[in-house]
Amino acid sequence: MAIYDGKSGIAIDESLNAIVKAADTDCTGVDSQGFSAVTHVVNVGAPGITFSTSNKVDIELEDSDDNSSFSNVTANTSVVGGTVDSNGVWQTIDADGDCNAVYAIGYTGGKRYSRVVLNFSGTHGTGTIFGVTGVKGIPISGPTASQANQ
Repeated sequence: MAIYDGKSGIAIDESLNAIVKAADTDCTGVDSQGFSAVTHVVNVGAPGITFSTSNKVDIELEDSDDNSSFSNVTANTSVVGGTVDSNGVWQTIDADGDCNAVYAIGYTGGKRYSRVVLNFSGTHGTGTIFGVTGVKGIPISGPTASQANQ
């Protein structure tokens, strides 16, 4: 009988080191080669401002064939665990209660690369901490050879 540990079947890529952000940010693309699934995880820290419908951050999803030219993911058939709008937005941080939370969406769109984009609107004189991770799962051949202690 096989024992599954939850670690052997995934690889973890850091897309954005947890850091204070106050302006639009394109996170690093996650390469899905060798895997059948990618989940993008966004960790939002304490609010640096008072969030509102005018002072907000839209969290968007983009994909690419070449990790260079990205387009918004706008088809809900390309995601699981959430929905995207016509701009690729799958989560909006527009209230302080949206902070100190973790958000995730699965990408199933078929392009090799996908990434999160943080799109800031309004005034963000003091930034908010964001960290973004790509979790690749269902390896085509496994277990994965991930970095130690990830």
